[in-house]
Amino acid sequence: MPDMPGARTDRGRRVLGVAAAAVALTGAVFVGRGVLPADGPPVPPPAAARTAAAAVAEQVSSSDGRVLGPSEPRSLDIPKIGVHVTLGRLGLNPDGTVQVPPADHPEEAGWYAHGATPGERGAAVILGHVDGAGRKGVFYDLGRMRPGDIVKVGRADGSVARFEVESVERVPKKRFPTRRVYGPLDHAGLRLVTCGGVFDRRSGHYTDNVILYARLT
Repeated sequence: MPDMPGARTDRGRRVLGVAAAAVALTGAVFVGRGVLPADGPPVPPPAAARTAAAAVAEQVSSSDGRVLGPSEPRSLDIPKIGVHVTLGRLGLNPDGTVQVPPADHPEEAGWYAHGATPGERGAAVILGHVDGAGRKGVFYDLGRMRPGDIVKVGRADGSVARFEVESVERVPKKRFPTRRVYGPLDHAGLRLVTCGGVFDRRSGHYTDNVILYARLT
């Protein structure tokens, strides 16, 4: 059942607060076993990222009006890196951290159901592993994406939300940009999040996150 109009703003504030208090949603919770090629997953170059100032300016810029009504996502297609998957639904764990797809099924991806639906005004967030269970994960090649590439999300109402990549960035988990990923937007945005960077064998996790930012076209 969709939320009642007007409830999403308050919910968004609560979710942002939860995410800020539990950055582990895309930090240590994302599994990386370090059993794949030694050079690790692809890393986006600096040219594929936007400066922090540009990101802030974009979030407060005027909306172009292209938005869809709420409808839960069913599938994710990223032709450039060969991703074609059915999307699961992710919520919150009992401790308040955000759920991620099961580590023993790294080929799966999930939509964070407390955020916007893809195509709706706001930030729609999809999470996936970079690897797991000795296999490449659904977002192993996310670092190969570049501005202008296309991401498609099939929705429950039969429509397909088509997004154009604006930036792909690698950030240290200790400085995860919670507000930029989960915060309010004046347009329909999409964020794909996974692990990246160096695999730290002592902690058993990757040191960074790779985040793709896209806008509905």
